[in-house]
Amino acid sequence: MSVPVEREQYGPQARPLEFERGTDGPRVVLVGVDGSRTSLRAASYAAGLARRQRCGLVVVFVSAPAGYASLMPGVVAGAVQRTHDELADELRQECRRGAEELGLPVTFLCRRGDAYTELRAAADESRADLVVVGSSAQAGHRLVGSVATRLVRTGRWPVLVVP
Repeated sequence: MSVPVEREQYGPQARPLEFERGTDGPRVVLVGVDGSRTSLRAASYAAGLARRQRCGLVVVFVSAPAGYASLMPGVVAGAVQRTHDELADELRQECRRGAEELGLPVTFLCRRGDAYTELRAAADESRADLVVVGSSAQAGHRLVGSVATRLVRTGRWPVLVVP
């Protein structure tokens, strides 16, 4: 089952840079955000890096429906969905504001599903040169593994984890 991906672009168009030996850097920096403090720090770091490197920034928000969502009554499930939609709107507005302030080409992607799977797919689709994520603050991830750990272990691109 294919889930549609929301894609919005803000700021100036990304302009191709000429290749110069020894100065080639990333062309696309991808950052995963979920509204947590560490993901917002990761987004700030990625935006600063993209600005300094004069490359595009892809911001990915993955709305991961809870495994028990199908068991929730309609009213509760609707409230959960509204919360996700409100968070996506806040992140979208912040991306637009940041793109305008920094003069940075920003693409905002809103996806549904497993965060690891969707971030990996977005990085491949956008041909990301670097993936930036925030570290997990959840205690259970020390045992099971976080999205950041899984990306580092299986990714095909450098992964930067921001504390």
